[in-house]
Amino acid sequence: MKCFTKGQLKQRGQLFIVGCLGCLSCLYSSCSKEETEAGEFDNWQARNEVYFASLADSLRQAPSQWQRIAKYSLAPGIEGNATDYIYAKVISKGDGDGTPNFTDSVRVIYQGRLIPSATFPEGYVFDTTVGGDFSIRTASTAKMLVSTTVEGYATALQHMHRGDCWRIVIPSDLGYGESGTSSGSVPAYSTLIFDVMLIDFSPAGTAMPTWSSRMRR
Repeated sequence: MKCFTKGQLKQRGQLFIVGCLGCLSCLYSSCSKEETEAGEFDNWQARNEVYFASLADSLRQAPSQWQRIAKYSLAPGIEGNATDYIYAKVISKGDGDGTPNFTDSVRVIYQGRLIPSATFPEGYVFDTTVGGDFSIRTASTAKMLVSTTVEGYATALQHMHRGDCWRIVIPSDLGYGESGTSSGSVPAYSTLIFDVMLIDFSPAGTAMPTWSSRMRR
């Protein structure tokens, strides 16, 4: 049996207390982080519904800037629910003609965000081809089929011309709905905000022209 002096016992007692305090500190930090992360999306469904509903006011106040577009699957002449529509704001107009069809491929520059929150006052960016400022000169492009995108995004694309740059706001019903994304980057019931520039599009079975830095303006 090993014996310790009073001094050694005292020193070990102090070390034990320091160790306990360290554990408590780590536990508190962990809990605080979890509380912050949880609080980021508190009442998320209600907050997103209020945000999307407020766009009706934006349309009334700036009818020349904002437009309401019915989802492509809504039959013509039918007035749908509020969430059967997206809102679009033209940032800049292109000089191309024609619009993509549902079965077409498109080449786009885009940035997708959530609505503003405590940590992300401009909205959390969950997907993007842009690094830094939204610019055709510095951004990457992405190719995709219109038909593989969420319904609100596909709706917008089918109204855009080559060179158009739009901000589109999509209700969760036309986005990732009540499940969100499998990765968790988009929570359930999220309104989606996209800045999108349509670079080019091509019909199914037709090769799209290559895109290079020389084509940037």
